[in-house]
Amino acid sequence: MQPNWLAQRSYLTPNRIGLSYYQEKWTFKELYEEAVRIAEKLAAFHLHKGDRIALLAPSRPELILMIYGCMERGIEIVLLNGRLSPYELQYQIQDAEVKAVLVHEEEKQKLPEDVEYILFTEVFHAEGVEIEAVEEWDDEATISIMYTSGTTGFPKGVRQTVRNHSSSAISSALNLGLKEDDVWLCTVPIFHISGFSILMRSLLYGMQVRLYEKFDVTLCAAEIAQGLVTRMSAVAVMLERVLSYMEEHGLKAHPNFSSILAGGGPVPVDYLKRAERLQLQVVQTYGMTETSSQTATLSSEDAMQKAGSAGKPLFFNQIRIEGSKKPTDEGEICIRGPHVTPGYIGRFATRPALDAGWLKTGDIGYLDEEGYLYVIDRRADLIISGGENIYPAEIENVLLAHPAVKEAGVCGMDDSVWGQVPVAFVVLKKEAAAEELLSFCKMRLASYKLPKNIIFIDELPRNGSNKLVRRKLKELLQ
Repeated sequence: MQPNWLAQRSYLTPNRIGLSYYQEKWTFKELYEEAVRIAEKLAAFHLHKGDRIALLAPSRPELILMIYGCMERGIEIVLLNGRLSPYELQYQIQDAEVKAVLVHEEEKQKLPEDVEYILFTEVFHAEGVEIEAVEEWDDEATISIMYTSGTTGFPKGVRQTVRNHSSSAISSALNLGLKEDDVWLCTVPIFHISGFSILMRSLLYGMQVRLYEKFDVTLCAAEIAQGLVTRMSAVAVMLERVLSYMEEHGLKAHPNFSSILAGGGPVPVDYLKRAERLQLQVVQTYGMTETSSQTATLSSEDAMQKAGSAGKPLFFNQIRIEGSKKPTDEGEICIRGPHVTPGYIGRFATRPALDAGWLKTGDIGYLDEEGYLYVIDRRADLIISGGENIYPAEIENVLLAHPAVKEAGVCGMDDSVWGQVPVAFVVLKKEAAAEELLSFCKMRLASYKLPKNIIFIDELPRNGSNKLVRRKLKELLQ
C-alpha cells in the first residue's frame, strides 16, 4: 500500500505551486481540494472505486483536474488520443468496456455518433455527494490505461498501476536528480505516457508542471532561455525546432535549465552538437507505454562518446538481450522491473505481458561492453513519425478493407521534418485511384498515420511462408 499521493503531497508541501498554465497557478493544496470536489461530483454520476472511464480532452488544466479527481475516486482512466479518427476511438471505447466517457466540450465532435458521453461542464457543475476519504492506494491498483499500436493491427490497452508509476518516477529521479525548485515544461500530450508521467512525477516529487496545450517553439525557447523551467520532455522533431529557434534568435539555455529529456526515437548526433553550443543538455531515453515511460537513459556527459545509444537501465530496471552470448550480440530487447505493466485489457486481457518475468519488447538491439543499450530497430517494422508510433499493420488493415485492394504493404520513408512517414504499396483487384484510397483512409485513420504516398505494384515481396517482407518494400523506395 502507498499513501494517497494527492493527499500526501498536499500535506507535505501545501503552498508549493504544483501546476501553472500561462498566468494561472495552483498550489498542491488547491489541486488536492479540487480533486476531492471532483471525486464527489463523479460519485453523483454513480462512478465508484474500481470503475473504468475514458477521458477525451485537450491538454489543459481541466484535464489534469479531472485526472486527479478520478485518481482520488479510485477510478481507472483510459486516456483517449484526440488525434484519432472516430473509427479508432470507437474501437478503444468498446474494447475497454468503460462505464462512462468523459469529454471536453470542444472534443465531443470527435467521438462516434452512437457513443454516450458526459461533458466536463456537467461534472464540474454537478452537486457533489459526500464520499469517504481514501488514505491509501493499493500498489496493484490501475491508475491509467493507454492504447498502444500492436503488430496485429489491433491496439492494445496497457495497464499502468500505482507501483508502475511510482517506480518509474523514483527511478527517473535517481537518474536525473531532483531539486525543490524544479519546473517541468510539459508540451507533450497528457494522453501519451510521456505527458502523463510528468503529472505522476509532480505528485511524487512536489514539482511544478508548467503546462502548454500544444508545443509552441517561441514560448518554449523563451522559457528555457529565461530559466523559468528546469526540464522539458520532447521528441526529436520538437528538439530540432527549439534548436533552430534559439540559433536564429541568438539564445542560449539559462544556467537554471537542467536538461531536455528526448525520447520517441534516436537523436541525431548533429542535434547533440548544436545543443552543446547552446549550452543545452540533452538526455536521450528509451521507453514505451508498457514501461510507464523511461527504461534506459543516456546521460548528457555520455551523449557524444556513446552517440546512438539509449544509455543504461535506470536503477530498479534490468535489460537483457534475448539469445546474446557476449556484448554487441544482437537480439530482442527484454525488460524487467517494477515499472513494467502487469498486463493488458480487452481483447488482449488473457495475453501474458511477461515471459518468465520479462517484457519482450519486439525491439532489436544490443548492449556494448560497458552495458550501454543500442536500439537497432524499434519493433522491427515500427514507423516513428514526429514521436508518434505507427504500426504498418494498422494502415494495411484499413487499406485491405477497401473493395478495390487485393494486397497492401506499408513501410516508413525517411523525412527531414518528421523523421519518418508511412508509404503504402498496393496491389489492386479492380481499378482505383490513389486519391480514392487516401480518402478512404482519412475516414479511418489519424492524420499522422495517413500514407504520404500510395504506390501501385503487381505483387508484394513475400518470404517462403508467404509473409510480407516489409524491409524489401523499403528497397523499392531507393
